Amino acid sequence: MIHLVLGGARSGKSSFAEQQTLALCKSNNKQAAYIATATAVDDEMLDRIVKHQTDRGQEWQLIECPLLLSEQLQSLPKNQVYLLDCLTLWLNNQLFSVEYKNKTEQAQHLNDEMDQLIATLAILDIDIVIVSNEIGLGVIPMGAATRLYVDYCGWLNQAVAKVADQVTLVTAGIPLTLKKA
Repeated sequence: MIHLVLGGARSGKSSFAEQQTLALCKSNNKQAAYIATATAVDDEMLDRIVKHQTDRGQEWQLIECPLLLSEQLQSLPKNQVYLLDCLTLWLNNQLFSVEYKNKTEQAQHLNDEMDQLIATLAILDIDIVIVSNEIGLGVIPMGAATRLYVDYCGWLNQAVAKVADQVTLVTAGIPLTLKKA
């Protein structure tokens, strides 16, 4: 079962996703595992990561996966429920991994990685809650690199939503079901 949880910054999406993951663990008698895509690129990001870890507590297994997400997902055992937080940070990591290439090469890399991820998700046989930022509700960014990122975030969310069994949008801490399992 794939449950995609979307929301803006500080919308409550991660807390909601954690609750959903723990509920699945309880109902299926499985352990929780957290797949983290964030990297501590500065002190402020490190503080955010530490806060997430502290909020979650010790009951979660941690799997750090900033880039090789498809490969990691293919190797996961079925005896756990997974929380992937978050797709937009993973996409950011992908973009930065090719930041010195031209725009065409960057776009090709993002397309390839997204296609591989969607193909993997389509055949996955695990319980996973996936968090992603909904950033397409704002204005069109001015910079070319930022526009590229925003475009691919939107396309990634659409593609994952198609293969997801359930999709929830969280706004102001309130979940709204967009696609019901």
